[in-house]
Order: sequence, then C-alpha cells, then structure tokens
Amino acid sequence: MGRVKTIARRTFLIGSVAVAGGVAFGTYLVRRTPDNPLLADASSGDAIFNPWVKIDSEKITLITPHCDKGQGVVSVQAALIAEELDVEFGQFETDFGKPSGAYWNTAMAEEGVPFMATDRSFAAETMRGVMGGLLKVMGLQGTGGSSTVADSYYKLRQAGAVARETLKLAASKKSGIPVEQLKTSKGAVQLPGGFELKYTELAEAASVLDPVQNVTLRDPSQWRLLGKPMQRLDILGKSTGTLNYGIDLSVEGMVYAAVKINPRQGGAIKSFNAVEAKKMRGVIDIFEITGGVAVIADNTWRAVMAVEAIEFDWGVAPYPAEQDEHWKVVGDSFTPELLDSQWRNDGDVDAVIQGEGVLESEYRSPYVAHAPLEPLNAIVKVTDENVEVWSGHQLQRQLQVLVAAVTGHEQEQVTFHNQYIGGSFGHRLEFEHLKQAAEIANKMRGTPVKLTYSREEDFAHDFPRHLSVGRGRGKVADGKVIALDLQIAAPSVIGSQMSRANIPVPGPDSQISAGSWNNPYNLANYRMRAYRAPELAPVSSWRAVGAPGAGFEFDCMLDELIHAAGADPIEERIRLMDHDVSRKVLETVAEMSSWGAELAKGSGRGVAFVESFGVPVAEVVEVTKMENGIKIDKVWVACDVGKIIDPVNFENLVQGGVIFGLGHAMNCEITYSDGMANQSNYHAHEGLRLYQCPHIEVRGLENGDKIRGIGEPPVPPAAPALANAIFAATNLRIREMPFNKHIDFV
Repeated sequence: MGRVKTIARRTFLIGSVAVAGGVAFGTYLVRRTPDNPLLADASSGDAIFNPWVKIDSEKITLITPHCDKGQGVVSVQAALIAEELDVEFGQFETDFGKPSGAYWNTAMAEEGVPFMATDRSFAAETMRGVMGGLLKVMGLQGTGGSSTVADSYYKLRQAGAVARETLKLAASKKSGIPVEQLKTSKGAVQLPGGFELKYTELAEAASVLDPVQNVTLRDPSQWRLLGKPMQRLDILGKSTGTLNYGIDLSVEGMVYAAVKINPRQGGAIKSFNAVEAKKMRGVIDIFEITGGVAVIADNTWRAVMAVEAIEFDWGVAPYPAEQDEHWKVVGDSFTPELLDSQWRNDGDVDAVIQGEGVLESEYRSPYVAHAPLEPLNAIVKVTDENVEVWSGHQLQRQLQVLVAAVTGHEQEQVTFHNQYIGGSFGHRLEFEHLKQAAEIANKMRGTPVKLTYSREEDFAHDFPRHLSVGRGRGKVADGKVIALDLQIAAPSVIGSQMSRANIPVPGPDSQISAGSWNNPYNLANYRMRAYRAPELAPVSSWRAVGAPGAGFEFDCMLDELIHAAGADPIEERIRLMDHDVSRKVLETVAEMSSWGAELAKGSGRGVAFVESFGVPVAEVVEVTKMENGIKIDKVWVACDVGKIIDPVNFENLVQGGVIFGLGHAMNCEITYSDGMANQSNYHAHEGLRLYQCPHIEVRGLENGDKIRGIGEPPVPPAAPALANAIFAATNLRIREMPFNKHIDFV
C-alpha cells in the first residue's frame, strides 16, 4: 500500500492548501448555498421551497436534475422527494430543470480520491470531504459513475420534508390549528375532523413563508413508496411510443443538418467536392465546419443522403493507422517512465514469485463502442442575444461552457433543455456533436438547426472504451494462492475525455486499473501497477469505465491461480476476502447457485467478483458445451448497494448490466484500419441475441453502510465469469475479448 499512501498524502496536502486558500478569500465559497434556479422564473404565488420542489395553484412540480438515459432515475428522484412530501405517483409533474450549481453532485467525490471504497480511515474520509467541497465550489452537475441514488438519497428526501413541513405551517396559519395536530397525505394537509387543504390551495400562503429547515426524515419502516415495487413514470410513454427523446423533437422554423467528419478521429479535411450533393432534392446549403462538412436540408434523410454523396480528401489520423500498432504501443508501455501508479504493494512479491512454479499470463481488452439506440443529436438556435440547446446530456453545465465558446456568448446566455436519452453508456458525456451543431447554427443565426448523426457517423465518431493489456505473475502453495503481481497498461481514459471537456485532471488515472486494485482481497503478497500508455485513438468513459477491462484481467488471472492451486473457485475467493459485506456477496451467490452441486456432462460454471463504484458484485455463469458452440444457460448475481430504492428497477438494471457485459465480451470490439474504425453498425458490433439470453437470477443485499448505485457495477463481472465458465466446461482458457475469436456461441 506504499504508493497509495504516497498519493493520498500528496493529494491531502494539495487539498489542505486549497481549503486554506479558500479561507484567504472567503470560506463562503464552500459554505454558501448556491442560488436557487427556480426563483428566476417564479411568479407571484409560486411556492419555491428549494431547488427541487415547486408548487403553484395548478400543480406540483418536482425537479429531477439527473438525466435519464434509460436507467429510470426520473422515477427514482421523484420517489425520493414524494416519499417525504406525501404525494403519490400521478399527483405531480417532473422536470429536468435548468443547469445549475445548486445541483452539484456530492457522490462523485467517492471516485475522485485514491482510496478503496472500503477504506473508512480518517485520511480517506477527510479527502472525500475535501473533494466534495471542491465539487460544490465547481458546481459540478453531472450524471455518471452510478452516482444518482447516492447523490440524491438524502438531499431529495430532505427537499421533500422541507416542503411538507412548510406546507403544514401554511395550513396552520390559515386554519389556526397548531402544526402538531396536522398530518399530510396524498398531496394535502389533513386537519382534525376529516377536513383537508390541498397543497395547491396552500401554495400562495406557503410562498411568503421561510421554508422550515429543521425537519426529521422518516424511518424506512414508515416508507410508502421507497423500497417497494414501483411502476416507472416513463413506462407508459415508452410502451406506447409517446415519450419524446431528443431525436423526436422539433422547433418551429428549424432546418435539418447532417455532417461528415474525418473518420480518422481528429484528422483534418483537405478538400471536398459537393457538386452532385448540391443538386439533390431538399438540399438548402453545404459548407465546411471544423474537421468536415455540414449539409443543411429540409429533412434529416435528405441531409444524410446528400452528405454521403460528397467526395472527400481526408487528412491522416493523429494516431497509428493499424490496429496491430495500437496493441504494440500498449504492450511496449510497461516501462518505468510510463508507470502511472502503484496502487497495491502488499507483502514481498519479488521474494515470493521466483523459482519454479511461477504462473504467467497476458490478457487483452479491446476498444468497444458505446452504440446506444438513439444516435447523437441536438437542436441549437443561436441569436445575437442567446443560445438555446435541446438535447440529452450528462454534463449540463459544461455543455453550456463549450457551446458558449463556439458561439461567442457567455455561459449564462446558453439555455439548455435536457431530454430523455435513448441510451448512453457514457456516449452522452461527450460534446463534439453539440459543438458541431452550435457551429452550424452560429452560421445560420436566427434559424434553429437540428443535427442528427447517421448510425454510421455515430460509430465512426464514437470515442470507444479504452483498450488495455494486463500481465500477471503468480504463485500458489499448499492449495492456496499466495502471491500475485499484476500490471495493466492502457491509455488514460480520463485524460482523453477530460481534455475534450477542457477540464484539467492532474495525477494518476485510477480507471486504468479500476476493478483490480480496489477489490478488497487480502492477498499476503499482492502488487498492482498501472502504466499510462501514450495517447492513441481518443477514448471515453464506457459503462463502468475501467472495471470491465481491468476486472476481467484481474479476476481471470486470479482464477488461473486458484485452478493451479487445486482450490475451489468460490471458497478460495471467500478465504482471501477481507471485507465482510463483500464476503457475504460471495457467500450469497454460492448459495443461490447451489455451488458445488454435480453438473451435467459438458457443463461448467465460473464465478467472478469485481467491485466498481463501491458496489461488490459476484456473478456465477453456467454454460454447456454443445456440438456447435457454447450455450449460456443461467446466471446468478449477488450485489450490495446499501439500500434498494425500487426492487423492480434494481432487478432490471442488474439483468440489463449482465446482458450488456456478456454480449460485449462475446462479440464486440472496435478495430482500426487506415486510421478508421472498421465497424460501422450493429452487424459488426453485435450484442447478445434474444435466443442466447440466459435466465438471470438476482439478489440484492443491504448490508453496506453507504448508499450506492447499480447502473454499472453488474457489467464488469460478466466477462470473467463467462470466461471462467468456458474454461470449466472446455478446459480452454480465453484471455482476450471478444471471445468469439476463439469459440462459437449458440
């Protein structure tokens, strides 16, 4: 742990200086309450209790600022408020709200410190506090890292309780009945004698009161909504096709745009010939933009067809042209000068891993596309006075900054209308399509422009999951794993992504090796080193970021060592586990799957454990070797998030994460030839097919002492559990994704 201590101490000192500097020019930077964005548009009689609750004489509006990209967080956020406010689903409307520093994400501090999630030491908790203060000062509003529930759990319940108690005070003043004799239920204050005052009737009276801040949150034993099965607010709209996504929107007077950007990411445009494209039906204009060309037409299809008719002379890629060169760069990065961090250094690895019986292996995780169902899109209208943007995005305030930089406006002049998102997996953390839409609209001031990527453009200009190489050496003795030396090399995903967002991130990139160093195993001799490979193709956060790659590399290497020791895969993992909550997760998945029971001939089971975003997840996969390939029969999953808010959505998110992880492990990669991605659509980047989908049994535990999210953590264990199961059934050890390079699936 030597390096971790070094990193922690340096960061703590930097943090201390930052706090001291804050004192020099006013501690209010950390302590002050950000302005309430709802007040700017409030009318007389509107009761604005806080940034999340607004009630007028007509309706109740709950602000749900975390963006919804299919994970159901509009419903979850609303339920957290509604539980304490005493309103039912159907009694309120929801709104994403305007971007505001008032919605800073407190939970993102967890991933911003170099400590394991299980570390509750003074240094770790102090660092988290410093980081949380920094995020507040920055006003960092964002959705990602499975942080929505963790960020919202207390603050939204508090928001609902403040509104409830203030409404009771308004009812007390109006009726003359003491507050202590009043209750609330279903959007109304209940008076003695069976009378009630609806919240909407109390809005004007409440609007002149100072919100009651001294409130007590209800004990979970009193919950009406939370912890119970819920029907998501968006389910009817999604089931009937009436829910609007960004791609569905239209604005009066808008034109339609399509772009063709150099498919060699970051390359220049030398020249283009649009003579034939200009003759095509519906084309309004064609002009050059940064890195490519935009076509303006009277509908999206015609714009896309026209841009495909343009002839281009593209510049070269600013990275190696061929995929083999990418792998070579990463493979050559295990050098002292490229050492990014040494996260674990327990025991004496060099002394133990020597002589006979040393096991060595190399694992590889490829580039993978995000490929959500809804391609990138945005509507932008630029005038001399302001900019309006309609799209779905995860970093709303940074979007304002970057769009303003393109159009020459101030951040405050950019109004962003967030929308439901048809999948992201990290895709909507990027800004290039928004900058392009702003650049086009800036050339056509006064006219709204709707930019929609074709599926092929979406693939060509995705910033994929980073590729990585893991090299492990280990030793076993007396039926136990006694040592592991793991090295992982990869380009920095955080460095690449944040450079495009103009956000400097100094220090080590924990995501190079996330899912390996932070698993709470107590190996007597364990060293984990991460190497930052030179920048290659631009990369970005992909569902669970570093853990799907590094977790695969770590867990499969551990499984190899356990097999070499002749130990049971689950029993040895449990023996090594140094965290009670995580140990219980392993024990639970063993019980769920009846681990150790006799299997049919040709069948095999594999287990994997990976912690990401503070959530321990264990998965068991059972497969059968068929004549024409591997069939996945069943998957068991156990995980612990501290508190389950909606058991139905929880189960669906876990099952979806497993399906996502299995499909990508089996079939998906992005490769480059002549500097361009070879895969252009789903036919070449195929997810898990319906007929291949196994039965997935889920059990959520609530032993953890912190509230966590579940959108991403089920993904990382899927690949190693499947690989370990294939080995158990076939004796074939697959060390490279996608697995279909080595075996067929049926």
